[in-house]
Amino acid sequence: MASSSANILRAVRRQGTRTYHDLSMLPTRKAVVGSGPPGYSAVSGHVVTVFGCTGFLGRYLVSKLAKLGTQVVIPYRDEDEKRHLKPMGDLGQIVPMEWDIRREDQIAECLRHSDIVYNLVGRDYETKNFDFGSVHVDGAERIARIAAEHGVPRFVHVSHLNASASSPSKLYQAKAAGEERVRAVYKDATIVRPPAMYGFEDKFLNNMAIWPIWWKLNNAQTKVRPAHASYRCRPSASKPYGHPPIAGTINLPGPSTLTYEYLLDMVTAVTLNAPSKAPTIPKAVASLIATAASRSLWWPILSPDEVTRRYIDDAEVPGNWSEFGVTPSEIEHHAISYLRRYRSSENFDRPPVFPPRPSLESQSEY
Repeated sequence: MASSSANILRAVRRQGTRTYHDLSMLPTRKAVVGSGPPGYSAVSGHVVTVFGCTGFLGRYLVSKLAKLGTQVVIPYRDEDEKRHLKPMGDLGQIVPMEWDIRREDQIAECLRHSDIVYNLVGRDYETKNFDFGSVHVDGAERIARIAAEHGVPRFVHVSHLNASASSPSKLYQAKAAGEERVRAVYKDATIVRPPAMYGFEDKFLNNMAIWPIWWKLNNAQTKVRPAHASYRCRPSASKPYGHPPIAGTINLPGPSTLTYEYLLDMVTAVTLNAPSKAPTIPKAVASLIATAASRSLWWPILSPDEVTRRYIDDAEVPGNWSEFGVTPSEIEHHAISYLRRYRSSENFDRPPVFPPRPSLESQSEY
C-alpha cells in the first residue's frame, strides 16, 4: 500500500515537472510553456480565438483544440448558441465572449491575447441585416485587419473550394472577394478552402434524407467532393505551433468526386427507405419557389443562391492533405453514423449496403 502511494506521488510530481518539450516559440519569438498531464486537463499555454465557433465546423474545431489543452476564446452572439461548447474544455479553458461582427472594439477584445485566430464566420443565405458582402467580405477584412494591428502571429481564414470572382453564385463571389481583402490586410494569412462537409449536424446528408427533392436539381448530375468535418479540423488543430505558418491557399477537397444522384442513392440504401418519387424541378421554378419562401418565412430554407449552387460542380483542384499527414476517408465509411436515425425500428441494426459507384466517379489527388 505504501509503495503504491509513493508511485502515485512520484507520478504527480513528474506531471508537474516541466521539460524541454513543454516549451514552444511563437513566430513572434514569444515563449509559451505548457504544463499538466497531456490531453483534456493539460495547459498548453496557447490561446486561440475561433470566430464562428457556434457553427457546424466551429464546434469540431473547438473540441479538437480544447482536447490539446488550448485555451479557446469563443465569441458568440446568442447565449444559447455557445452553451454546448463549454464542456469541451477543462475548467477555465473555454472563454465565452459576446461580440458583433460590426463592433471593432469587441473583435479586438476577443483576439488581443491570442496566438492564432480562426475566422469561420459564414452564412450560405442572406438576411435583412447581413448580406453576403457584409459577412464574407467586410467582416472577414475587419477581423483580419484587427488581428494584424494587435500582432496576432497567425490568422486562418476559412473560405470555400469553389470561391471564384467569376462564379454565378453570389456566395462564391463573396468568398473570393473576402480572400483578397484578407490577404491585403494580413499578408501571411492562411486561406483554407474546404468543400461541402458532412457530420452529425450537417446540412448535407441529413438534408438529403429529409428533402431529397431539392437535391434532384440539374437532374442530380452536379459533381461534388464532400469531406468529413472532423478531418477538415485536423490540419488546423494538429499542426504544431512551433512550425512556420503556412501562408497561402490550402485546398482540402474530399477524396472522391461524386454526383448528387449517387449520394441520393446512397442515402436511400443506408436509411432503407423507399426512393423519393419527387420530380426534378426546373431551375426557374425552383428559384421562384426559393425566392417566395425566403421572403415569406423567417427561418432559413432553400435560398435562390443555393439553387444556383446546386448547378455548380466542385473545382477540380489537387488537395493539400498530405502536407498535414492526413488521409481523408470516403463518405461511405461515415454515412451510417449520421443516417441511422432515419431508419425504422425494424431496420435500425441492419448493416449498410451501398450502391455501386458510378463510372464517372474520379479519384481526387489529396
